[in-house]
Amino acid sequence: MFKTYLENVRKEIPLIHNITNYVTVNDCANIILACGASPIMADDEEEVEEITSICDGLNINIGTLNKRTINSMFMAGKKANEKGNTVVLDPVGIGASKLRRKTVENLLEKVKINVICGNISEIKAIFTENGTTKGVDANIYDEITEDNIEDIVVFAKKCAKKVNSIIAITGLIDVVTDGEKAYCIYNGNKMMAKVTGTGCQLSALIASFIAGNKKNQLEATFVAVCCMGLAGEIAYKRLNVFDGNSSYRNYIIDAIYNLKAEDLEKGARYEIR
Repeated sequence: MFKTYLENVRKEIPLIHNITNYVTVNDCANIILACGASPIMADDEEEVEEITSICDGLNINIGTLNKRTINSMFMAGKKANEKGNTVVLDPVGIGASKLRRKTVENLLEKVKINVICGNISEIKAIFTENGTTKGVDANIYDEITEDNIEDIVVFAKKCAKKVNSIIAITGLIDVVTDGEKAYCIYNGNKMMAKVTGTGCQLSALIASFIAGNKKNQLEATFVAVCCMGLAGEIAYKRLNVFDGNSSYRNYIIDAIYNLKAEDLEKGARYEIR
C-alpha cells in the first residue's frame, strides 16, 4: 500500500493551494515539494478562486487569522467544493480565541471539509465545550497515551461521523479515522513538538497525498501521517551534539524528500481499530 501512495504523489505532482499562516508558510511549501507535489500560496480575494480552480487540493490553516484571509478561505473552499477537490482544515489554536473558534464553525457549516487535522486539544475545542489549548499547542492534560487510546478512538470516530469528514488527531500517538475504521500510528519523536510547524507541515502533506490518491482519502491521510512520523524518527537519528530544533526541522524535510517505500513499509508502526 505505501509504495502505491508514495509513487502516485510523485507521479501526479499535484498542485496544492495553501492558505496558511505566515509563521510556517515556507516549511509547508518545502514539505510539499519534498514529497513530490507542488505548492502555491495565495490568499488575496482577487485571486484565490482563480488559483483554486487550477489546483488539485486546498489546505486551509487558521494559524494567523485576519479579516482579509478569512474571507479568502471561504471563497477558496467553495471553489474547491465546486471542483470536487479535497479540502484540508488545520484548526491551529482554535481554543485560544473566539475569532478562531467562530471561523472554524463557519467553515464547517459553509464548506465541505474532507479532513480536519489537529492535536487533541484542537479537536476537543471543535466538538466539545471543554477543549483547551496552551497557545497553539495541545494542553498537557490532553496527551494521547496507550492508557486512553481506546477512548480517543471512540471520540474521534464520533467526531468524524458528526461532520462526515476524516479526523486526524496528532500527538505521541496519532489517530486517523473516517468514523468506521481508525488507524493508530505510533511513529514520531517527542522533539517534533519543539519545532514550530510540524503540524502545519502535516496538513500540507495530507493535502498532497490525497490529491495524488483521490479515490482513497482515508488511506492517503494515514500514509501521510506515517510519513511525517517516520521522518521525525529518521531526522532525530541524524542529530549531533551541536544540532538543535532548527537543524531538526531541516532534517525532517530531508527525510520526506529521501523517503523510500521500503523504508516506510519497514518503519511504519500502527494498528487498526
